[in-house]
Amino acid sequence: MMEDATNSNPQSLGFTDKLKSWLSWSWTYICGVWFVMVLTMIYILRSPLKLQDTLTSASVFLNTLTPKFYVALTGTSSLISGLILIFEWWYFRKYGTSFIEQVSVSHLRPLLGGGESSSSTGLFSSVNGEPEPRPSVSECKVWRNPLNLFRGSEYSRYTWVTGKEPLTYYDMNLSAQDHQTFFTGDTQQLKPEDTVMQKGWRERSPQARIRAAYQAIELNHECAAAYVLLAEEEAATITEAERLFKQALRSAGKDINLLVYIKRRLAMCARKLGRIKEAVKMMRDLMKEFPLLGMLNIHENLLEALLELQAYADVQAVLAKYDGKTAKRPPGVGCERRAGAGLPAAASVSQPHADTHGLNIPSSCVPSAVDISLPKSATICYTSALLKARAVSDKFSPEAASRRGLSTAEMNAVEAIHRAVEFNPHVPKYLLEMKSLILPPEHILKRGDSEAVAYAFFHLQHWKRAEGALNLLHCTWEGTFRIIPYPLEKGHLFYPYPGCTESADRELLPSFHEVSVYPKKELPFFILFTAGLCSFTAMLAMLTHQFPELMGVFAKAFFSTLFAPLGFFADKMESFMPSGFWHQLTLV
Repeated sequence: MMEDATNSNPQSLGFTDKLKSWLSWSWTYICGVWFVMVLTMIYILRSPLKLQDTLTSASVFLNTLTPKFYVALTGTSSLISGLILIFEWWYFRKYGTSFIEQVSVSHLRPLLGGGESSSSTGLFSSVNGEPEPRPSVSECKVWRNPLNLFRGSEYSRYTWVTGKEPLTYYDMNLSAQDHQTFFTGDTQQLKPEDTVMQKGWRERSPQARIRAAYQAIELNHECAAAYVLLAEEEAATITEAERLFKQALRSAGKDINLLVYIKRRLAMCARKLGRIKEAVKMMRDLMKEFPLLGMLNIHENLLEALLELQAYADVQAVLAKYDGKTAKRPPGVGCERRAGAGLPAAASVSQPHADTHGLNIPSSCVPSAVDISLPKSATICYTSALLKARAVSDKFSPEAASRRGLSTAEMNAVEAIHRAVEFNPHVPKYLLEMKSLILPPEHILKRGDSEAVAYAFFHLQHWKRAEGALNLLHCTWEGTFRIIPYPLEKGHLFYPYPGCTESADRELLPSFHEVSVYPKKELPFFILFTAGLCSFTAMLAMLTHQFPELMGVFAKAFFSTLFAPLGFFADKMESFMPSGFWHQLTLV
């Protein structure tokens, strides 16, 4: 019996859903019929209700109004619409949506029988075309910046010079949590100095943290974590920081976490002091000794040091190991034009694809959406693009390329740039110096503005060193947004661009920095509508004030033209119906 009842539920539910769907579908037509009936009844009862006399008196009243009344009316309308525009603009800047639109969707749509808006799921589609939920803020994972600076010798010096704090409290709090978990193993067996350092990492004031480190050293002269804190925050120069890290290395013992952290920072000190080959050796040894610690992204430190040495073959070898671009295309996919790319699907491969600055990008250069493997970082993507751009950029000319088309090497370089820009679209403006750089934060968000700042801060010099590479980037990077299908969040090579990056970047980057937002939010319809209404009514008020008689003539002509169809319809109804029919109907 229970099984039968269970089997009958879907049918009953299906009938209920069909009934609700039919009612919501018929509601619109019922409202339309009701509206027509109301207009018909008003027309039929115009004599008993003395509508003709009312309209006559209304027209007499309107004719007696002075131009000042119309000026006041249009001016008030302009003021009210202007206030609405200001509120809508403020609400959009703060919450990213229109207040009127939000109220309409949230409250009016259910009353009219409409369902949930499908636009939120339509923006994010999987590779198979199925809708994917928009990622929430909690899904935007932040990562430790592999090239983070030293607080005492770099961040503090910036504060001394400018008076601005380069690190946010949120960013420093994440670092404190990292240090607590990274440098303290079993919390059940904490030593006295470890307890002091546990509290010291959480201190908000740098002086309090430094005092805690000295207190831990007094308890145990071999407290490696205390020397790490002093090297990070008290050392005023890189040389002094290196000395303290070496002291910490002698005291680290067999603690793997401390050993890895200290050796990495020692390698970074050697890089900053100009001993680049030594730094490269230390990084390679560290990666061989601890191969399972790949999540620390030590290879990004190695890539930057190898670029400084201009060891491009070694850079390519590292990229071949860590680049996530390993997905294989099905046969022929790379040479077929993507649907909606601007030309028919049967177009020849040799036909060009219009790109920015007049460049002709052949269809074979447009990457396939099958390559969905996500690279590890912007460093991987943009370093790969730099190597391919470097091979052709010294002789690259946009004018020549637009005339003769792109060679195979140039197509590979353009494709690599498109891939990098789609992964992190914030980077090009920093590399092209269209936007000012700041000190990178201690944590970054993959594909976010924080990652772009961190990458450009250390790699801008490498792009400048490759002759013509920035010129090639300048000519091609905007073409990425023509390849990505609209809306831009859908993506082309990678998964949809996370919608939580802006809010997370605002937490990581200082307040004096203008956070880069991608994609740019389009102005809602109601902001444009209220702006147009405000401008239009203000213009009417000004013209009515300056030319009252002329505007009166225009107003009468406008209203006569507006109501002409209604008069024509009424005359046709009078001639179509029998004489006396309306009179007999009104008597009923």
